[in-house]
Amino acid sequence: MRYFLDTEYNGFGGELLSLALVAEHGDEELYFTLPAPAEIHPWVERHVMPYMNTVPPMHRAPPLDRASAADALATFLANDRDIEIIADWPEDIAQICMLLLVGPGEIVRTPPLRFRFFALPGFSTAGASAVPHNALHDARALRDHVLSLEDN
Repeated sequence: MRYFLDTEYNGFGGELLSLALVAEHGDEELYFTLPAPAEIHPWVERHVMPYMNTVPPMHRAPPLDRASAADALATFLANDRDIEIIADWPEDIAQICMLLLVGPGEIVRTPPLRFRFFALPGFSTAGASAVPHNALHDARALRDHVLSLEDN
């Protein structure tokens, strides 16, 4: 199954703040937040933090620590054997890969994963999203856009 990925993080190369995976078909979605660091990048403070919990009630939960977030990701993907994760920004792939690392020489167990990066000139998930700079809404917008390109 293909999953569409978006993350929010604390500025260029910063700590992961939220992650969303949205399945290609159906309504399977994973969304979680992590605790905010003590210092928030000013742009992130204005454009991301106010929208972190602008999600349906079923996705609202207290922030997860990194180990719990990694476990949630592994659990979400556990029953799929043909996983392709699609992102439109390289940092999203870097963030999910770093989340898989749970300790020195230790990773969370997942089925095999494939990643695909789509450079989409002229497309912005934030511009197409119902709630810009919210990982769940941005992942949905990415899915909708990629599927519409494939339909044409």
